[in-house]
Amino acid sequence: MRFSCLLLIFLITACSSPRSVFTIESKENVAPATVTFHNLSTKANDYLWDFGDGNTSKDKDPVHKYVLSGKYQVSLKAINENKVNMSHQEIIVDAPHHCLVELTTTAGHMTIQLYDETPLHRDNFIKLAEEGFYEDITFHRVIEGFMIQAGDPESKGNSKNKKLGSGGNSYTIPAEFNPKLIHTKGALAAARTGDNVNPKKESSGSQFYIVHGKSQTDKQLENYELQKGIKYSVEDANILKTLGGAPALDMEYTVFGRVIKGLEVIDKIAESQTDKTDRPVEDIRILSLKIIK
Repeated sequence: MRFSCLLLIFLITACSSPRSVFTIESKENVAPATVTFHNLSTKANDYLWDFGDGNTSKDKDPVHKYVLSGKYQVSLKAINENKVNMSHQEIIVDAPHHCLVELTTTAGHMTIQLYDETPLHRDNFIKLAEEGFYEDITFHRVIEGFMIQAGDPESKGNSKNKKLGSGGNSYTIPAEFNPKLIHTKGALAAARTGDNVNPKKESSGSQFYIVHGKSQTDKQLENYELQKGIKYSVEDANILKTLGGAPALDMEYTVFGRVIKGLEVIDKIAESQTDKTDRPVEDIRILSLKIIK
């Protein structure tokens, strides 16, 4: 009789143990990806999701956005009082193919293509765009015939006499130099600190610039090829000679995208009146930076 009671208690206890089961709406996605998780667990009162990117949720059927590409291990804990059962699945978030972003400023709109060849810079830029990091940041350094620079968070709402250019987030990005990605007009590149404190030429985690540039001669391009140890394609050389660029920066700063629509906006910003620190007299602000493809 005692054995039967113990067996009954064991069966009741076993039946009350939770079982963790879930499905993923799509196991292959392109960043930034919004993924829906369907919870099929049984005999559980509470849930704890770990999405593998540092984020968690207690929702039963959560929807989660993966900003960066990568391979993630997703786990779900099904909980019934002090009993826990866990299951795992892997999800792959692919890098975007020819990712496009729309940069809207008080001077107009630009469409920018981010390069797949520079995934660290591309994914960081996407992440900051998704977080709204760049909204209301100004172009704090503008030099006609050279470049327009932004990305200092200290430029938000600051007075005219505030010295800008040293602000940023708390990390740098390893250089991703590519001899095929050069500083033609419209090139998007990462700013950085000088070689004396940054011998690896690592990029700022937030500051970037867009090349305005000057037209180059054949002789100038030949000299840069010798200095940089690169060979410009016929197409790139023609762009540098006609639209212009800043080839002195090639293989020194990471180029990770290019403006494919709105070059006239670069001209408008570059031609704005600036003070002795190269800051526009009238602030030119970023209104939004959105992923459009």
